Amino acid sequence: MVTTIETPRLNLRPWREDDIEQIVLGLNDLQLAKWLAFVPHPYSTSDAENWVRRCQAIASTGDRPTAYEFAIELKAERKVIGGVSLNKIDWSAGTGGGGIWIATPYQGLGYGREAFDAKIRFAFRDLGLTKLINGYFDGNENSWAMQRKLGYRRVTEAPSRCMADGRQTIEHVTMLLRSDWQDREDQTSDRVRSEA
Repeated sequence: MVTTIETPRLNLRPWREDDIEQIVLGLNDLQLAKWLAFVPHPYSTSDAENWVRRCQAIASTGDRPTAYEFAIELKAERKVIGGVSLNKIDWSAGTGGGGIWIATPYQGLGYGREAFDAKIRFAFRDLGLTKLINGYFDGNENSWAMQRKLGYRRVTEAPSRCMADGRQTIEHVTMLLRSDWQDREDQTSDRVRSEA
């Protein structure tokens, strides 16, 4: 099943073979990879090829896959600038997780928040999930700031390891409930109506 999500500036779409060069350019950057649990460094073309094949296999598993893996494509440039995941889906529990990465030249421009917000909306509104569990490595304050703005709260800490540089670190586990997200959406809608 092919799923694409459109936002004002981005297309979240399935990964393709012609994205491999952009994946390598984005993830073969230790300053980015050090915040990601499962990205090796250096990041090779074969790593990207394996990733695309894995994502294509996941996408072909039927109507209720356990993951959605999206390339983040900047509409204006028709260029992949990152990736966002909705994974570890447990349909019976109504839960999911997943992370995001944005290539360094495109960070700080709101693309990550726009893509992550679209993923949340897809998970809660379209798929009917009730809880998202995410996280961030100790020291990644930009990730925490984005998640906090989207309504996440910290729930626990867990020891973790970064594959890119091998360091042991702490992962701050975060959570967003659909009810909290819906309250936030309702408040935003009410504010927009009152300003109109």
